[in-house]
Amino acid sequence: DEEIRINNMAEGNRKGKVVVWADGCFDMMHFGHANSLRQAKSLGDYLIVGVHSDEEIRINKGPPVMSEEERYAAVAACKWVDEVYPAAPYTTQLEVLDEVGADFAVHGDDLVTTADGTDTYALVKAANRFRTVPRTKGISSTDIVGRMLLMTKNHHSDYSDDRKARTSLLNNELTDMSEGTEPKKSPYTGVSQFLPTSRRIVQFSEGREPKSDDVVVYTDGSFDLFHIGHIKYLEEAKKQGDYLIVGVLDDNIVNAKKGNPWPVMNLHERVLSVLACKYVDEVIIGSPWSVSNEMIDQLGIHKVVCGTVEDPAYLEFVDDAYNVPKEKGIFTAINSPVDITTTDILERIIANRTSFVERNRKKEAKELAEIEDLDQ
Repeated sequence: DEEIRINNMAEGNRKGKVVVWADGCFDMMHFGHANSLRQAKSLGDYLIVGVHSDEEIRINKGPPVMSEEERYAAVAACKWVDEVYPAAPYTTQLEVLDEVGADFAVHGDDLVTTADGTDTYALVKAANRFRTVPRTKGISSTDIVGRMLLMTKNHHSDYSDDRKARTSLLNNELTDMSEGTEPKKSPYTGVSQFLPTSRRIVQFSEGREPKSDDVVVYTDGSFDLFHIGHIKYLEEAKKQGDYLIVGVLDDNIVNAKKGNPWPVMNLHERVLSVLACKYVDEVIIGSPWSVSNEMIDQLGIHKVVCGTVEDPAYLEFVDDAYNVPKEKGIFTAINSPVDITTTDILERIIANRTSFVERNRKKEAKELAEIEDLDQ
């Protein structure tokens, strides 16, 4: 972890630049986290992100789903992050900002407090070294955990179609599990539905096209609950050429190939998570299952790659999607550096279901109390 930070510090020339600090848990890092970091980076030239340790999160928030090492790596892979500061204190300290040469700290406009209700940004606010950016509505780690809690309770109940499976994520049963039985009032925690816009897609897009001599590499997948396994695989895929195109499978295809009620996250949520990864140059939104000759010609693909780790949730009778690139001799199977899968993430929730239900319940109650205090 220290090596990551030291290397970044050595490579990054921060002299004369506005250095921005952002921090957080970044558990199950999603496009909401990435959008916050994108906005933070826009306020300066160089972005340092502090990531809290597992111990700090347990004390102040509850058990994290992802380990601190996994969270450090996920943040480091975000295209707007220049440096990661491991084991950052839960309460942002002026001494740390001075240590790294940060001009100010940035966070979303939601409430963040320690276990005893103390504002985690009180010190930097008092020193006038704090800025806010709008929180990304429609997504939160608590919401994602809530969706998986529903899956664990129903044991992947059979729905007649994937639309009903996704719609069920908004029902009262999930509200009870993700937030407790109290009516939802907090604007920061809860079951929500992300509404995609073309503006957000543009904000996340790299904006560059492949050069005439670039080796264009294509890979695809569901990339559900975008995690360290995906990130490390995409890093290896990018090494196979110069320009990496990633196909993100449509919800209907994922549902047909994995069964109900997959995917946990809808197509647009998964696309934004992939777009935020620094190894990705372009994303195909709702890519087809099979790679065709027409697709290869249209996108100018030179190599098609696939990882060696497959999510066990895929059904046994799934057909080979890579027959055409194999016949053309442009297919390569590359080793997946990390064997974690989306199903593994779900199993972590299953194994610790009681703890996560209680975590979500406490988080909602704390936010409601804080909002009431502000209103008084």
